[in-house]
Amino acid sequence: MRAWRTTGTSGGLEQVRVPVPEPSVDEVLVEVEVCGVCRTDLHVVDHEIPVHRPHVIPGHQAVGRVVGRGTAVTGVALGDRVGVAWLRRTCGQCAFCRRGAENLCPHSEYTGWDADGGFAEYLTAPAAYVYPVDGDVDPVRIAPLLCAGIIGYRALRRANLPPGGNLGIYGFGSSAHVTAQLAMAGGARVFAMTRGEQNRALARELGATFVGDEAERPPEPLDAAIVFAPAGGLVPVALAATVSGGTVVLAGIEMSDIPSLVYEDSLFRERDLRTVTANTREDGTRFLALARTLHLRPRVTVVPFDDVAEAIDRVRSGRAGGSLVVRVAPGDVPA
Repeated sequence: MRAWRTTGTSGGLEQVRVPVPEPSVDEVLVEVEVCGVCRTDLHVVDHEIPVHRPHVIPGHQAVGRVVGRGTAVTGVALGDRVGVAWLRRTCGQCAFCRRGAENLCPHSEYTGWDADGGFAEYLTAPAAYVYPVDGDVDPVRIAPLLCAGIIGYRALRRANLPPGGNLGIYGFGSSAHVTAQLAMAGGARVFAMTRGEQNRALARELGATFVGDEAERPPEPLDAAIVFAPAGGLVPVALAATVSGGTVVLAGIEMSDIPSLVYEDSLFRERDLRTVTANTREDGTRFLALARTLHLRPRVTVVPFDDVAEAIDRVRSGRAGGSLVVRVAPGDVPA
């Protein structure tokens, strides 16, 4: 099968031919139709997070059809369309798993980091960790929801945004632009601070109340803020823009160093600083149902399979604009 895998050097990505993987007893084999491109894929390729599997195939927002399954699989049939997301497996036995916080499981594994992912014609995934996807839904529109959407949903939940409140969003890429739609559907006013005119134009198009540069002070105090950009320098900026009792959430898996914080300016008056670590399967199930109800539509650019390396570079340089989705299986590109 065709696949894109890391080369072992930072930034290295190559297209190769490798055998079709065999599913384990509890896994399904998925023929990949599409796979979204996530900033975490960039972190894997550029070694900005530790290497877990040398020469791994990245990609963790895959949609495809089940074409094989292990002997212990139940509840997933051949021919089913499924989504394969970032969280691949947890132990199910630790204190975190038992209390419903499987995203904090110390033995957790991740698609496209610990195991080969969706930048390939086929992948395997534990059947208990895939999401059902309606057969009549455009997979291109679903793919970005499997990580960008789910992580944004978890970040928004952790932001404790009051009804009708002002939400600041720092960075306006794939996850942020879906989160903005979700927040505005709930009555929030969104203040988007981001680099790149393409991202700022998208924020305006989606109806943001205010759009400014990455570190610009919004014209009104924020009730909560989410920092999607992996820039630690934005943390004190977001805290300074947030009201007393407000919350700032850091939504990325990786971030540059955070500058020293002046307690009185940044954290005093009960401002909360929180982080997001992956997600639970419950997060995914709830968000995907909500996205279907609200008809959330990420802004998508379809990328041919041969252009995966170029797509990663677009994310690296901030030229992505919305969500990029790789077309793996042949098919007509939607309008």
